[in-house]
Amino acid sequence: MAQILYVTNILIEDGALAQLAAECTRAGITRPLIVTDAGVKAAGLLDRALAALPGWPVAVFDQTPGNPNEAAVRAAVLACKAGACDGLIALGGGSSIDCAKGVAIAATHEGPLKTYATIEGGSPKITPAVLPLIAVPTTAGTGSEVARGAIVIVDDGRKLGFHSWHLVPKTAILDPSLTLGLPPLLTAATGMDAIAHCMETFMAPAFNPPADGIALDGLQRGWSHIERATNDGQDREARLNMMSASMQGAMAFQKGLGCVHSLSHSLGGVNPRLHHGTLNALFLPAVIAFNAGAESVQKERRLQRMAHAMGLQDDGDAAASAQRLGEAIRSMNARLGLPAGLAALGVTEDLFDRVIQGALADHCHKTNPRLASAEDYRVMLRASM
Repeated sequence: MAQILYVTNILIEDGALAQLAAECTRAGITRPLIVTDAGVKAAGLLDRALAALPGWPVAVFDQTPGNPNEAAVRAAVLACKAGACDGLIALGGGSSIDCAKGVAIAATHEGPLKTYATIEGGSPKITPAVLPLIAVPTTAGTGSEVARGAIVIVDDGRKLGFHSWHLVPKTAILDPSLTLGLPPLLTAATGMDAIAHCMETFMAPAFNPPADGIALDGLQRGWSHIERATNDGQDREARLNMMSASMQGAMAFQKGLGCVHSLSHSLGGVNPRLHHGTLNALFLPAVIAFNAGAESVQKERRLQRMAHAMGLQDDGDAAASAQRLGEAIRSMNARLGLPAGLAALGVTEDLFDRVIQGALADHCHKTNPRLASAEDYRVMLRASM
């Protein structure tokens, strides 16, 4: 059964942060916990959020790590309970938003977090009792502000997905002015994350025409504005379009993702210091080449349609389009200053077995248009070095 569901109230414009108090009231939140990180606080964005809540009793957890983990979730739950909080405001990138979703579960459900992981059969165990959440992204990449999922490293070291419609934020406040100070490399890496979402969900085989349309438009916006946003952090039009591309990628990926994310999730669990968006950018060419052999990709001319959205020549067969797309992505990565391959990040072939094991178990593995074997993943890893 194909399910198509879009439920988040999305406010997207410069100055949208001014609506934070009104949106808290609309969501029934009277004592919020702001979940953020030290970088966002140092940039002055926490102060801006607090100024939008004058006179409100607000608790703050500002220690979200770069890859959220169960220990951080537990610490934030303690802050939530100490402040008698009845709702959450996630302020930051995907890490803060995903950490807040972990808190929404852990503060209201018993047992270790892995109990509620998708691959553990935990999705049906996540109930409407979760704390209501408002998401205020300060990057343009993950799209977690409109997504039903979160990625958290649990206590046993696995990087697991948690998915439930109950986790979808009540409101997403997309204020491009919050991203103006984002450093170029982080702008590039998060932007390629958004582009990867749009591309991979467009290749996914499930029937969801609205998701396809949203993803293709998001790809066009992201591809045509990412260099501008990276090269000129004050380009408000580029920042707005990158925020939209990020949001659109996540609205669309309810359709499913694929091997790019299976590999990134697994490698990110093996080495949590690696940036998820950067990994997605590096894996895209190899996965697109692998997907060129998928029947659904060939029948519906998926690769040619993506090439057209990116302003590339789109004639020829799927294999030719896969090569053209791969070359364009590698060239874009280079222009953005991203690494040329996994080796530049310190990844070595002795990690491959662990990464492949995790990729085969990942929740995105089965929604790729072509089912990958262990050897297929090994080929993709080598091609991405």
